[in-house]
Amino acid sequence: MPLQNKERSPMNYVNAKQILPDELLAEIQQYIHGETLYIPKRNKERLKWGTATGSRHSLDERNEQIRSRFFDGAAIGELATAYCLSSETIKKIVYIRK
Repeated sequence: MPLQNKERSPMNYVNAKQILPDELLAEIQQYIHGETLYIPKRNKERLKWGTATGSRHSLDERNEQIRSRFFDGAAIGELATAYCLSSETIKKIVYIRK
């Protein structure tokens, strides 16, 4: 029976003995025992980078502002200075559309 998130420690450390069937635990122990093992989420359950924290949204908004200013006439160098980014990064933002 899987533990609920509220029952897990802040680092998501869970004792395998508490949640895995004895047979599965014994099988895993043939490969690793007494060590920390990371088990990644299934691909369909993984969130894209920054979506959980809002970072992705913030960067999308920033990039839209950069595109808008560029198409209103701002120079690449001016935008690079204003947003503390390289000219190459600004070019990628304004010339590559989603």
